[in-house]
Amino acid sequence: MEIRNVTEQHYNDSLDLSAFAFQIAMSEEERASRREQFKPDGKWGAFEGDKLLAQLTLLPLQVYINGRKFAMGGLAGVATWPEYRRQGLVSKLLRHSLQTMRDEGQTVSMLHPFEFYFYRKYGWELLTEYRKYTIASYLLPARVQEPGAIERLARPDTELLSSVYERYAQRYNGMLSRSADWWEERIYVRKKGQTAVYRSEDGQPQGYIIYDVKEHVMTIHELVHENETARRALWTFIANHDSMAKEFALIAPVDDDLVLLLDNPRVKQEIVPYFMTRIVDSEAFVAQYAFVSTGDPQEVDIRVHDRDAEWNDGLFRLRVDEQGRGTLTRIAALPEADKANALECDIQTLASMMFGYRRPARLFQLGKLKGSEQGVQRLEQWIPAAHTFLYDFF
Repeated sequence: MEIRNVTEQHYNDSLDLSAFAFQIAMSEEERASRREQFKPDGKWGAFEGDKLLAQLTLLPLQVYINGRKFAMGGLAGVATWPEYRRQGLVSKLLRHSLQTMRDEGQTVSMLHPFEFYFYRKYGWELLTEYRKYTIASYLLPARVQEPGAIERLARPDTELLSSVYERYAQRYNGMLSRSADWWEERIYVRKKGQTAVYRSEDGQPQGYIIYDVKEHVMTIHELVHENETARRALWTFIANHDSMAKEFALIAPVDDDLVLLLDNPRVKQEIVPYFMTRIVDSEAFVAQYAFVSTGDPQEVDIRVHDRDAEWNDGLFRLRVDEQGRGTLTRIAALPEADKANALECDIQTLASMMFGYRRPARLFQLGKLKGSEQGVQRLEQWIPAAHTFLYDFF
């Protein structure tokens, strides 16, 4: 078995495998459209001679963490023909992808799992959930007349929407920084419908909505707002569709507090586990991470376990200087006197902490972070409070 790029020669084989694995019926027109977007350098396959047995796609993306952009490897399209499953092919592809991402400078990875337990085995951990609302029209927030205006766009304006989206995205760890191609090839293709933008009194775009209305249901694909004025204005715009829609469906970050705006908060809400993440290169990741400065340089020793990326596995010294810059340095051993203050966790727990999905103190209570309470307290001080969210899918 050999792992190598899937080239044009095996394009049809790759597409057939994807269509079978994900139960997608594609017309000849759709197959031709996909061929135009085919990028061999991002598609990896497990081959036996000339036969494609399994595959995955690596997407070079960028993700926000504490307001900074990190190079991220997005994993998608992991598939194996049934007759070759349970032979370790996906395991080999995933480990190969970790080395590839590291070589490309992608310090983190994200994916949408078919099963969470499967990818936890390889170091990925839950990154975010989303809150799913289903709201009857008579339960919508009260209409409020806000300054500014809503402009419905005749056609999508990427530069305009992106300017609002990128400012909003920096508020949440795990949000993509979208390229123009991503808007064209992903957002407009998968989130068809109407687009409207809220502008403040001075004409500045501060929010937008992408939505459609079908069979008396208004589905809100994205509701992005920079401030409460924009949010109230957009909800008033939504409520003005009550003659067309009797039900309104949308997703929002878990920290969303829409219920505080409702006279009757008894609307249907679901919390849905969504994407997973992984730290690919812990030393490079920490070097870019924005810690909270405590005023003085401090350090803590931490034993990290990573079965599938040996460069992350070992004993490290995490040091944060007076300006909040971090370094993670491998050390050989700890003196006996220092062992009592050291910490220990797996790579999944490290990602959970650093992305802000769960606080160090809570992970310590759950037994996922082990060691000294003093070390845990230092992490609590260093790691910024944050929420995670993601509007995209890949």
